Amino acid sequence: ELGHNYYQRAYKDQPFLFKNGANDGFHEAIGDFVGLSALTPTYLNQIGLLQTVPGEAEDIPFLLKMALDKIAFLPFGLMVDRWRWDVFSGETSPNEYNAAWSDDMLKYQGLVPPGPRPAGAFDPGAKYHIPGNTPYTRYFLAHIYQFQFQRAACKQAGWTGPLHRCSIYGNEAVGERFNAMLEMGQSRPWPEAMQAFTGESGNDASAVADYFAPLNVWLTAQNRGKDCGWEA
Repeated sequence: ELGHNYYQRAYKDQPFLFKNGANDGFHEAIGDFVGLSALTPTYLNQIGLLQTVPGEAEDIPFLLKMALDKIAFLPFGLMVDRWRWDVFSGETSPNEYNAAWSDDMLKYQGLVPPGPRPAGAFDPGAKYHIPGNTPYTRYFLAHIYQFQFQRAACKQAGWTGPLHRCSIYGNEAVGERFNAMLEMGQSRPWPEAMQAFTGESGNDASAVADYFAPLNVWLTAQNRGKDCGWEA
C-alpha cells in the first residue's frame, strides 16, 4: 500500500483531473516493483542481514516461491474480469453465475471446486472485488508492469547478472528517473509514462520470462516426458 502513497505524493502537484496513476495497473505495480529488489538475497546482503549472497544453486527454491506468488496469480487475475464482463454483457445469466465461475476456474487455472456446489451458491462473492464492483485487470497488468520496471531499472543501474538477483537499493539515479515518471500522474497517456522510464511503449511480458528464465529451464528438464496441463 505504500506504493500507492508514494505515487500519490509524486503527482500531488498535477491538476486535479490528472491526480491519478497512468493507468490502474501502474498504481498496483509500484510497491510490487520495489518489493522485487527488497526480496533478493543481494538486497539482504546490502543491508547486512545476510553475510554472504547464496550461490546459484539456491536460485530455484527462491524462484519457485516467487512463481507461486507472481505466476500462479496471472490466470486468476485474468479470470475475474473475464467473468465480470460476461455477466455485464448478458452472456452469463444470473442462474449461470456460479457454473460460469467454475468453468472459468477450470479453463484458466486448471482448478475445480472441492465438491459439488449447491444450486444457489455464489462462489464469486467470496472475492471482495466482485460484490465491491472493483475492476480486477489492474492486478493482472501490475504483475507484468512490475517486471518491466524491474528490468528497466536494473539496466539503468548497470546490472549484468540474472534479473532475479538484481537490487537497485541506494541507486539515486534510478530513483530520480522513476520518480519523474510517477510525477506525470495521468497527465499523459500511459504508454508515454511507460516509455519515460522503461524505453518501452506498451505491455511486454518478456520481462516476466527474463526474470524466471532459470526456473523455466529447470522446470523444462523436470517435466521432460511428462504430460502437463489440463483439458477444459
